[in-house]
Amino acid sequence: MVVMGYDNTLSVTVDEMLHHTRAVRRAVRRAIVAADMPWGSYHLSLDNAVANAVRFVKEAGAQAVKIEGGASRAELVERLTSAEIPVIGHLGLTPQSVHRMGGYKVQGKSAAAINELLHDAHALESAGAVMLVLEGMPREVAARITTEVGIPTIGIGAGPDCDGQILVFHDLVNLTFSQPAKFVRQYGDAAALFRNAVEGYRRDVEERAFPADGESYHLPKDVAAALGTPVFRQKA
Repeated sequence: MVVMGYDNTLSVTVDEMLHHTRAVRRAVRRAIVAADMPWGSYHLSLDNAVANAVRFVKEAGAQAVKIEGGASRAELVERLTSAEIPVIGHLGLTPQSVHRMGGYKVQGKSAAAINELLHDAHALESAGAVMLVLEGMPREVAARITTEVGIPTIGIGAGPDCDGQILVFHDLVNLTFSQPAKFVRQYGDAAALFRNAVEGYRRDVEERAFPADGESYHLPKDVAAALGTPVFRQKA
């Protein structure tokens, strides 16, 4: 959404995500590269899902894949784990379920919803998931899941009690040009930096202040003289 301008995460394709993952892989030196499998890439059948996951590992260099959903994904997690592909689960506010949820809404606010999230977390861990992303849920719920499971939890809008945190880079540096979510803390204002730079560039071009003589290339004086062209600058 922040890179390609999509309205939600549902439109991105496997090929597009392969392209992004390859780009990340080329830059990474120490971090684990996990590819977020797009909507539709693991929903049709187990065989199709495994085949797509293999592409992320084999063609793009991913070391893990992330899928959204709870206990209903347990069999898929088992299949991927059997294929030697580490799996990261994703519970709570799952962006690929935006239509079913009726928008990007905090999840796990009732006793029944909390019990379901706990069940989902244990089911994914038992199936072989190596990590859980907990998104858009009350801090207390994320803390309980983190306490009960034996695998790391990574929070995004889930409070400070998870084992790690996610903050989208464009949110972190204010490059979304929109109202941030409640859980976002901005550590810089790249939007202002970019805006000021572009406005300064436009102004200098309109006023013919850019490029200046010192930013221009020149003919040697003898060539300019032979061609009868003006000499804009004399060398010292």
